[in-house]
Amino acid sequence: MVYIKRYFTIDLPQRQSAFIWGARKTGKTTYLKHTFPKALFYDLLQSDMALTFSKAPYTFREELLKSQETHAKNLVIVDEVQKVPGLMDEIHWLIENTELQFILCGSSARQMKRHGVNMLGGRAWKYHFFPLCFPELDEFDLLKIFNKGTLPSHYLSSNHRKSLQAYLEDYLALEIQAEGIVRNLPAFARFIDTLRFSHGEMLNYSNISREAGVDAKTVREYFQILVDTLIGYILLPYRKKVSREIISETPKFYLFDVGVASFIKHQQFNDLKGPEAGKALEHYIFTELIAYKYLNELDFEINYWRTKDKIEVDFILNEGQVALEVKISNVILPSDLKGLQVFYQEHKPKKSILICQVPRPRRIIDGDFVLDILPVKDFLQTLWEGKILS
Repeated sequence: MVYIKRYFTIDLPQRQSAFIWGARKTGKTTYLKHTFPKALFYDLLQSDMALTFSKAPYTFREELLKSQETHAKNLVIVDEVQKVPGLMDEIHWLIENTELQFILCGSSARQMKRHGVNMLGGRAWKYHFFPLCFPELDEFDLLKIFNKGTLPSHYLSSNHRKSLQAYLEDYLALEIQAEGIVRNLPAFARFIDTLRFSHGEMLNYSNISREAGVDAKTVREYFQILVDTLIGYILLPYRKKVSREIISETPKFYLFDVGVASFIKHQQFNDLKGPEAGKALEHYIFTELIAYKYLNELDFEINYWRTKDKIEVDFILNEGQVALEVKISNVILPSDLKGLQVFYQEHKPKKSILICQVPRPRRIIDGDFVLDILPVKDFLQTLWEGKILS
């Protein structure tokens, strides 16, 4: 397997521990084994190990106390820590009473929080891990990204359709059924199918509930499960109102990976044209914004803006300071600028940017309204260089 150097970094001072949360297959385990080859490593996906520690969590503490005699390193990595929540009290004691440091890695803290499990009370820093982001790609190929997604094993796979199918089946079995998060698995599977038409759109819980055969309250809970298990994100509307009637309450939902969304929607892209390719590009830009925010530990909001008469801007950053519109086209029409122009009239953002497939960057100046038109790759380079929000 090819190792891809990750943008993610973790540098813990002495006696500091950490949580790393990220969806399955994002590459957490590979990264940790490559970065900390001498650490003591516990993989709780090994059922025998998980069963042993579930029955007698104290044996974990006893093993580590003994290991300190012979093991020079004080770093202990526990992978899929949510599988055995009972270990958290033992880890807490070890942090307080020994020189050991812990990196606790998992795909969801939902079960642990729901059952009031010890989350170490601030003794562990929290990090997020993501699929491959722009600085980590060996080549920039939008068709490859749209079809395969950016989970490392799928991105590198020669048969991404099989990989994506197996991923979704494993997710339903391992994350949902095995952990008992959802009692009615067939209903949840039907709900996943409804993402074909609700993904990236304003959520209509009533319509989704009819399609899935469950009530609207349950649909809301299902979306929250996807968020809590790091499989998706909720995008809230920008609520500051000046004069126009705007959408202020209805969220949108995006899955965490473009390839997973394409598979659920039964899409195979052969070219970068059409409305579905446009939605895929919008989705991809959103995932890059999310990764950029969390990997750089930045504090800024990401919203969308839409008026009651359907004038929209795809993404509003940092409380209205930056407005981004995403178009798949390589020919920009006056109508493509309308949302950005109207938002500027009302909110005066510092930057207005249209992201599309033009061959070279351009700038339009109309009075005090300045619009930068950027090719997708140029925008992503500028984003990861820290220049979009500056």
